[in-house]
Amino acid sequence: QVLLVESGGGSVQAGGSLRLACAASGYTGTMAWFRQAPGKEREGVAAIYSGSSDTYYADSVKERFTISQGVDKKSMYLQMNNLKPEDTAMYYCAATPLFIWLGNLNALDFRDWGQGTQVTVSS
Repeated sequence: QVLLVESGGGSVQAGGSLRLACAASGYTGTMAWFRQAPGKEREGVAAIYSGSSDTYYADSVKERFTISQGVDKKSMYLQMNNLKPEDTAMYYCAATPLFIWLGNLNALDFRDWGQGTQVTVSS
């Protein structure tokens, strides 16, 4: 099992930016960011294959968020620009040793999860 630790959440005004980071204790196949707002289901935001440029973005964040991986292939980042109030949620880092299909993220496909970091965007 891989230990995941997120950092970088916070509070910003609409239009602002935040950069989330996820540090993994080991190597993974697919890493992803999910988010969950109060009263809503967990939503896949972005994903990346380790050591690859293959990525996935939810329609709601395309052109605003960028997922990337560190050169060590054990760290992952989410650059979030032009943040909107609807982006407010707890953001979770997730990983699986498998290279899963990136067409539609499903939380059930991910084995390892971080504790989450809160992102709050005010209007």
